[in-house]
Amino acid sequence: MPSRHRYAVKEIDPLHDVVSYGRELPISLKHSIEICREIKGMSLEDAKNYLNDVILLKRAVPFKRFNKKVAHKRIEGWDAGRYPKKASMAILRLLNNLEKNAEYKGLDVENLVIKHASASKGRVIMHYFPRAMGRSTPKRRITTNIELLAKEVGSEE
Repeated sequence: MPSRHRYAVKEIDPLHDVVSYGRELPISLKHSIEICREIKGMSLEDAKNYLNDVILLKRAVPFKRFNKKVAHKRIEGWDAGRYPKKASMAILRLLNNLEKNAEYKGLDVENLVIKHASASKGRVIMHYFPRAMGRSTPKRRITTNIELLAKEVGSEE
């Protein structure tokens, strides 16, 4: 049965691929883009360990695109980095969801590699603050959509 949502990846193999999608998450778009770029190509277990280390402030995420006025961290091969804890926890929940989807499909979880990870801007939720003299100030709440695709590799059938 085709899904109503269109993924960024055009061809998804239903036998060896597993997908997970987070819609309108209340996290930073810039942090999510940097994390997705970093975990792309990792195995599922390595990505989960990496994000746990980011949450515990042991490893920094290198900020390669959004690095204006970002402090230097001890990162091999790069200088600017941060510890985006809230976005890391949200993406870690998506990785756990991806793992459960793979188990449900009967795939080998140890052989899953993240082939696609992307973050995009979600819906903007508008709020208004009442101010003095009958005025109001808009407050925009930006949400983020994250999609993950993992592929089972190494299993020759």
